[in-house]
Amino acid sequence: MKIRIEHDRCRGAGQCTLTAPELFDQSDDDGTVVLLNEQPPPELQARARLAASLCPNSVIRIVDDPDP
Repeated sequence: MKIRIEHDRCRGAGQCTLTAPELFDQSDDDGTVVLLNEQPPPELQARARLAASLCPNSVIRIVDDPDP
């Protein structure tokens, strides 16, 4: 799994940071998402998917690796 972010669409709602603070943070400058780990370990993948589903601007995209 890889996480991709569309920074230009982020409005800084912060749902990702609240849902998975191990994976996401917010910029001190403008509040937009900062990706901390683009390849989360298996134990954080469900939280990454939840954060993506909760993002009001659909900024977070989950890409499943073609090879397990």
